[in-house]
Amino acid sequence: MSDLTRPTLRVGVVGAGRVGAVLGAALRAAGHEVVAVSAVSDASRERADRLLPGVPVREVPQVVAAADVILLAVPDDAIGPLVAGLDARGAWEGGRLVIHTSGFHGLEPLQPVVDAGGDAVVLHPVMTFTGTERDLPRITGTPIAITASMGADLVAEALALDLGGEPFRLADADRPLYHAALSHGANHLTTLVSQAQQLLREVGVDDPSRLLRPLLEAALDNTLERGDKALTGPVVRGDVGTVAAHLAALEDQPSDVRIAYRAMATATAERAGNRRALPAESLGPLLDLLDPTDPTEGERRP
Repeated sequence: MSDLTRPTLRVGVVGAGRVGAVLGAALRAAGHEVVAVSAVSDASRERADRLLPGVPVREVPQVVAAADVILLAVPDDAIGPLVAGLDARGAWEGGRLVIHTSGFHGLEPLQPVVDAGGDAVVLHPVMTFTGTERDLPRITGTPIAITASMGADLVAEALALDLGGEPFRLADADRPLYHAALSHGANHLTTLVSQAQQLLREVGVDDPSRLLRPLLEAALDNTLERGDKALTGPVVRGDVGTVAAHLAALEDQPSDVRIAYRAMATATAERAGNRRALPAESLGPLLDLLDPTDPTEGERRP
């Protein structure tokens, strides 16, 4: 740990998924003691064996009983019921520090912990996890959104620093929009890139990544630096004929590709139009062309 005056914490990890096993390993590397982990599936057990060797695999109530700090790395919808179920068993009596890792949820699901005299913390690293050793160095320098119950702010910051991240405070009320922004940027990027790879394979490109990597890396870097000003391509140029040709070429592609192209091209046209970066005489024709209520759309293959 970076500060030798900090105590070594006894940590229990509930959920050896892609996030829980990695964060448990990071806390262990920072000097904390991971005393138990829960793992239900074969994949999670293998992950626990690989990332947390020697840590006993226990049932969830046993993990909670063995630890002073509980890391709940479970799906968003499972946090509230899990906390409430453990509360009904008296698991939070005597006070615990309980952490969950959801980007969407704030402190509300952990209220039973606070009511029992414990502390509640949300730690959300702004990165995607593979659930492998490769994630451990990636955490270093990663922003970590923290939300904490009254009096637990410094503990939350210390834990984020122990993970190797850069903590920043996020209000409970801001979490839905914060999470929507990250999901829109990262998850939908995966879908768009996968669709582009699929289309390139259709025209015989065996290694789509070889074509896409330099293009996408440049586009991402330029956009992060310049925002909408980095936009290039047929929509911002007002090339209605080219966009029409794209739609025609996509007619026989799966519906998810057609829907995504129309939606993103429409959003691009509107943003470019609002900035007056798009020729004014092209905006209306483009939006008409991209209108999903186009009567011919229903004739296309689902």
